[in-house]
Amino acid sequence: MKKWQKYGLIFLIVLGLIAFRSIGRNYFYDPLIQYFITDYLHAPLPEIDTLKFSLFLFIKYTINTLLSIAIIHLLFQNLNYTKFSVKFYSVAFVVFYVFLVLIIKTHWYNSYLLIFYVRRFLIHPLFLLILIPAFYYQKTIAVKNK
Repeated sequence: MKKWQKYGLIFLIVLGLIAFRSIGRNYFYDPLIQYFITDYLHAPLPEIDTLKFSLFLFIKYTINTLLSIAIIHLLFQNLNYTKFSVKFYSVAFVVFYVFLVLIIKTHWYNSYLLIFYVRRFLIHPLFLLILIPAFYYQKTIAVKNK
């Protein structure tokens, strides 16, 4: 694949991430969006249909993950990085999802910021911003050691 094609595809995938983010609010159940827009400091957590919330959270995470892994694969073209990313995203979802549900169900005192940030890791492609520099660093270390 030519360099301009690779970067063109990456650009299109990034546009896909942006488009998904912009239309996701309209099509996915997430009562926490409105909660964090309003006066969340003084309002109790809204009622959350856990099954519905979990399903839509999983769908959002999966779409973000697939697009992010595609970017990583195109950038580095290294199957080991791609495999690691799949494993990392899988484990991260389980850990962050369980933590988020526990926080919501137990209503920890003043846990709104914790909910906000844990949820953010699940619905935004933040892991992509962590993995790209990590893989780039790994790649430069591997080149230096050769």
